[in-house]
Amino acid sequence: MADTLNPPLFQKSTLGQLFDRVAASNLLAIAALLLTAFLALAPGFTTLPPMDRDEPRFAQASKQMLESGDYVSIRFQDEARLKKPVGIYWLQAAAVSLGEKLGVPEARTTIWLYRIPSLIAAIGAILLTWWTALPLVGRRAALLSGLMMAGCVLLGVEARLGKTDATQLFTVMAMVSVLARFFMASRKRLAQPDGFALPAMFWIGMAASILIKGPIGLLLVALTCLTLVVLCRRADAPAVGPGSGWFATRDWQWLKSLHWLYGLIFTLVLVSPWFIAIMIQTGGAFLQQSVGEDMLNKVAVAQESHGGWPGTYLAVFWGTFWPFAPLAALAAPWVWRHRREPVVMFLLAWLVPFWLVFEFFPTKLPHYVLPVYPAISILIAAALFDGALPLGRWARLVAGLIPLLAIVLAAIAVGAVWFYQREIAWLALLLGLLAIAASVLCWKQLGQGRQVEAVLSCLATGLLLYWGVYAGAIPKLQAIAISPRLVAAAATPQCPHVQAASVGFREPSLVFLAGTDLQLPDAAGAADFLGQGTCRAVFVDAKFEPAFLARLAANGTKAALVSRVDGININGGRKLDMGVYRAQ
Repeated sequence: MADTLNPPLFQKSTLGQLFDRVAASNLLAIAALLLTAFLALAPGFTTLPPMDRDEPRFAQASKQMLESGDYVSIRFQDEARLKKPVGIYWLQAAAVSLGEKLGVPEARTTIWLYRIPSLIAAIGAILLTWWTALPLVGRRAALLSGLMMAGCVLLGVEARLGKTDATQLFTVMAMVSVLARFFMASRKRLAQPDGFALPAMFWIGMAASILIKGPIGLLLVALTCLTLVVLCRRADAPAVGPGSGWFATRDWQWLKSLHWLYGLIFTLVLVSPWFIAIMIQTGGAFLQQSVGEDMLNKVAVAQESHGGWPGTYLAVFWGTFWPFAPLAALAAPWVWRHRREPVVMFLLAWLVPFWLVFEFFPTKLPHYVLPVYPAISILIAAALFDGALPLGRWARLVAGLIPLLAIVLAAIAVGAVWFYQREIAWLALLLGLLAIAASVLCWKQLGQGRQVEAVLSCLATGLLLYWGVYAGAIPKLQAIAISPRLVAAAATPQCPHVQAASVGFREPSLVFLAGTDLQLPDAAGAADFLGQGTCRAVFVDAKFEPAFLARLAANGTKAALVSRVDGININGGRKLDMGVYRAQ
């Protein structure tokens, strides 16, 4: 099928000839994917402040590992953080340690260092999308699927956040890429790939996935393999009779190529030391909290107000896979028609069961289904190179969502800066207009049947808008950067380390930037804290200031209001007016 999916759709186009030349060379394809990944992921990577709440929670726990030298326990201040395994914290601590050795100033409170594992993993996932697609849909469709993943909104967000999801995607892609090769060899009746390189890659991916996010990667692989075994009948299967059963007719022999016994032992050797150590250290509390309280509760009830009905992921997909989500809708009829062919069957086995499981979990967060987005990009590319995207009025209406969302996103970026800062974000405005123009071009090209050019225009739409948002709009939104401004206001040349307390603002970003010893008392406790020594600062929400000032007066403590910091808490959108007080 891979050969038939690559007809010369645009042989007369200069762009098409260039695309073909790049796709025909592994080196050029990788270079094109790396360049696109840089253009998509670079803006905002070093300039975004710590984004509450998850990112600074991970970063602070990794920072405390470096401060304490304890690389087994995971803590946020004095609280044990036992919801996730240790993998991401080790990766972040390694990145920050390298930054320190290279002379990065204040490396331990430089948030972009903690994002490096996510960035590298996102780039790796883009490359593995291409590599996974090669045996499935051929070179040209593989390159296009990798480019779509590079331009995907959700992956771009996760690459800029120092948490688990981009890294988890990379580990999943390492496993799925191996499954794709073994499965397609079986379907084509070819010899399975020799050696232990591919099985080793699979099991290393499995171990890394477990250490990053527990059983999620294992769940995806198990669902994929089980679905394929259920759906695929062996070409040489015996007739079902007295001496045979249903299972004997299924094509599962290709799974033997993974060397399960050696692989499971290898995985246990890699993951068990930390699990044994943390279970001993916590007296079994890690298993109780990570599985009993975190994972099972997400299955039973919506956690932290992140609930939603079945269908939520399908609804948010139009934004999280923008600008390519409308193309998925256009490709859906082709996917249905070809659902029994091995390529599409493999991609659907990867996509559908995992998606359905999370649709029916009460807890809903957009990044939960990110591990199946590469399957969607490959399906779109396969349909496109089979010349199957429709061109009618309905198709043009669906494709119209691309420029519509470009207009909405550009307006939100420019409007937010004006609303909060009373300033025009000229760079965001210019790039937003260019993005809208590219999206309209994409829409026209789809209507003309120039589908590959349309996807590339769609990609350009995303890249322009990402630069407009991350490089043009967000740096001007000082209203959301409350924690960095509070810490900067408290700094003084006379005190190399300011002990701080905060009343009314307790976000993890402030703990990360102000220090692990940040106090979070009530108004009276903050006044008492300020009177206990020099080199101290207190951040007080305006609504708690009367009680704070009254306690200061009662204590006879002299304090100076050195600054006021106002803005918006991005968690909940509450307006804040914080007074910054220093001891005198």
